[in-house]
Amino acid sequence: MKSITIIVPAHNEEKNIPLTYNELQKVFKSCEGRYVFDILFVNDGSNDKTFEEIEKLANADQNVKYLDFSRNFGKEIATTAALNNCRSDACIMMDADLQHPAELIPEFIKKWEQGAEVVVGVRKENKNVGVAKTVGSAVFYKIINKISEIEIKPNTTDFRLMDKIVVDEFNKFTESNRMTRALIDWLGFKRDYIYFNANERINGDASYSIWKLFKLAINSFVSLSLLPLKVAGLMGLVITFISGVAGFYILFGKYFLHWKFASTFSDSENLAILILFLVGIILMSI
Repeated sequence: MKSITIIVPAHNEEKNIPLTYNELQKVFKSCEGRYVFDILFVNDGSNDKTFEEIEKLANADQNVKYLDFSRNFGKEIATTAALNNCRSDACIMMDADLQHPAELIPEFIKKWEQGAEVVVGVRKENKNVGVAKTVGSAVFYKIINKISEIEIKPNTTDFRLMDKIVVDEFNKFTESNRMTRALIDWLGFKRDYIYFNANERINGDASYSIWKLFKLAINSFVSLSLLPLKVAGLMGLVITFISGVAGFYILFGKYFLHWKFASTFSDSENLAILILFLVGIILMSI
């Protein structure tokens, strides 16, 4: 039988951990005899009793495993650590807050068996998302699809299945600041989609603040697009041209042609123009 690992990153989800486990057990029973399942929890530096709840499940069920972080590193690193430790034929990533419907897992597996190497969950509706996040998400996808080398489908989530071949390629990435699902999209491979309405969060609050989402967006712009580098290169070209013309004017005007205006530049001003010229060259080199 093929093996499948369910990856569940968790930060301050002590009340949701048992509920997530119970929901997954229902799914496992419906697929009994066809697949071997295990659950890999990642405790992302929780400051409540999340780890105790995970450890309790692991002691009672040999198919429950966990990674325990020394502090909170963020969901992207938690997911990455889990993928680095996944040895199954496929893995399914889902949140611990039960907003990703566990009952859809058989549909993910079905599409995988039909040949899809990545099956992506696309959120149709999320009742818990405010206006700010909704607008911010729309703006993010508009910008990233304009400047990125790849197309990122709007409202895709981390709720997705990945074949082992995709996991192995993903584990070759070395970025420390990353957006996991965008890197998976960058890899390509055969993909399919499942559309779902997100469940309401039962316990606790979302750990992703507006500020964290903004930082994630900036990291995505930098890692998935050459535009920032191209802008830096263009700035370098402009700076080098202007400072080069100014330096040429001062050098020849002051020492060879003896122009009065060129002689008014002090040594410190000349040095500043030289530094600008070198900065422009550095930016072009980048």
